[in-house]
Amino acid sequence: MMYPFITLDDNTEIVHSEMRPDGTVKVYMERPDEKLGFRHATCYLPGYRWEDIAGFTDQEIARYQEVIESTAHLILQFSQEGGFDNAANL
Repeated sequence: MMYPFITLDDNTEIVHSEMRPDGTVKVYMERPDEKLGFRHATCYLPGYRWEDIAGFTDQEIARYQEVIESTAHLILQFSQEGGFDNAANL
């Protein structure tokens, strides 16, 4: 299951999985693109391992890395509590 996390000012949506048995969390981002359909990338926490990057520049990935690093503690917490909405009791 993937949980919504944040929408950035460039319309990139970031979602995350629940914590897996091995302690990792999949963080997936995508942004609509007229030519590609969607630009997308996957980052796995806690190691910040990037995979399946399509359409994003190195500069964009560096920015997303900063966003993920600054919020990783929240993503890891929410991944164990059923996402933000469940953790916030919404």
